[in-house]
Amino acid sequence: MDRAERVRQIIDSGIVAIVRSQDAKQLVGVAKALADGGVRAVEITMTVPDALSVIREVHRELGDRIILGAGTILDTETGRAAILAGAEYLVSPVLNLDLIKLCNRYDKGIMPGVFSPTEILTAYEAGADVCKVFPAEVLGPAFFKAVRGPLPQVKMMPTGGVDLTTAAKFLEAGACCLGVGSQLVEPKAVADGNFDRIRDLASQYVQIVRDFRSKKK
Repeated sequence: MDRAERVRQIIDSGIVAIVRSQDAKQLVGVAKALADGGVRAVEITMTVPDALSVIREVHRELGDRIILGAGTILDTETGRAAILAGAEYLVSPVLNLDLIKLCNRYDKGIMPGVFSPTEILTAYEAGADVCKVFPAEVLGPAFFKAVRGPLPQVKMMPTGGVDLTTAAKFLEAGACCLGVGSQLVEPKAVADGNFDRIRDLASQYVQIVRDFRSKKK
């Protein structure tokens, strides 16, 4: 599967699950629960203890069931290590043009963090696949609607502030997909090994995307 197809599948699935936990031992189970709930894109953040080993293990255990990414990538050294561990796309909280170049070089997806129209256009022109608007709770859905006016060609994903009550609002405002962290991968559910809860939440978020898109047809 090439980069364009991976990105298309991520956007089609509509949800990027952000896995940020201090309990690394549970995360293969978390990834399986997300996949069982219909989430295709799973992002393991580099704040997870021994994150590269977790990425390798999730990649080995789930294979093509998910599109595996690495998040909180701040530099190219970490980005390349994550790619070698099995990440098919990288996500950053900031705009780092060298990271975009790295992913272009290795044919991997890239979602840099942006916060302003200038950063959004800079990321897009540098070759970003999706612009991660972060922290989206500060800007809100109205920001997406406003920016989509002059920049309709740019794919934008909110991260931060996306929950079961706001998800549809971000989609209505023009988000191409949704980055969802602790509102989906609940820390308590992870700590308790409550994979049924994570699977059920995943199903709810996936259904919100399906319902919204079915109304648009």
